[in-house]
Amino acid sequence: MNSVYICFTVFILSFLSVYSITPIIRRFAFHTCFIDNPDARKVHEKATPLMGGLAVFAGFLILIGYTIITRLQSLNLAIIGYLTGALIIIGVGLIDDKYGLNPLKKLLGQTLSCLIFIFTNDLVSLLGPFYITVPVLVFWMVGLMNALNFLDNMDGIITGMSGILALGFYAFSFMSKTGSNAFQVNFISLLSLIFAGSVFGFLPYNFNPARIFLGDAGSMFIGYFLSTMGILVGRLTVITKHNQLYYLFPILLLSYAIFDISLVSITRKRDGRRISQGGRDHSTHRIGTAIGSAKITAFIIYLINIIIVLVSIIVYKMESDSLLIISVIIFAFFFIFFGKKLDQVPIVIPDSQLRN
Repeated sequence: MNSVYICFTVFILSFLSVYSITPIIRRFAFHTCFIDNPDARKVHEKATPLMGGLAVFAGFLILIGYTIITRLQSLNLAIIGYLTGALIIIGVGLIDDKYGLNPLKKLLGQTLSCLIFIFTNDLVSLLGPFYITVPVLVFWMVGLMNALNFLDNMDGIITGMSGILALGFYAFSFMSKTGSNAFQVNFISLLSLIFAGSVFGFLPYNFNPARIFLGDAGSMFIGYFLSTMGILVGRLTVITKHNQLYYLFPILLLSYAIFDISLVSITRKRDGRRISQGGRDHSTHRIGTAIGSAKITAFIIYLINIIIVLVSIIVYKMESDSLLIISVIIFAFFFIFFGKKLDQVPIVIPDSQLRN
């Protein structure tokens, strides 16, 4: 009962913290000219303040402090490393939102945050020798940071989606709890619930029509959270089940983000367009064009991710290797089919996306 009370408390407090902070951050963004102006590759029609990511992170950080004092009662290297990596990502994102960063400098900032997380959380030999583990984990984290940055292209999409996935990570950690991994489970569970509460507290301001955007700081922080939780939950489930195959669960949970960046990269490469340049050709844009509603598009993305989370939980509870492999294959074929259908939807291609 005590554990349920603590989980409920941190979720509600993080929700209320971000819900209360966001209007203040919004006014500050206007005052400091952190504004996103509309252009050909964006769907909003009027200037909208950025810095939503700062509001989410502020609420997240406040509740992390609260749980350290009241629950974990220690500030160890893993927590310090986790928060340091997150702080670097927020800093890089805010600079990019305000001034625009060279892609290489942005990549260096992302990589630095990854390395700090990996080394402080004792993950250097997670997948074998460090020269294999470190590049794979950095690729996973940087890839998801950029995937979520790409996917942050319509009001409320990744805010609601990431909250759903965070609850999924909480469920996995809760189901993996044993007497020997209590600290790890508490760490993951509390981080997941605090994050879920934070993004859901921001969602009322970010849902269509959005009054404030996440910005690169927010979308990359969400990518940082989801990628790190994928690693931590993957390690936890593999240790609990004594089966390396369970590393597939984070990939299954985050399959929609992987699908979207794959769709964009493949179609742009095929059509001779710039992969790194933003545009209105993501899965979300295509769904929105097909059904004619940004709100319904958001709910469709939420529903897809709810289904992914529920299926993943069922497969985990069944403890069947064959079912896990079959589920991954089914989702892979579904996204291939879905991608081919979306590829037939007309898209708007801004001049900046065309190669010289």
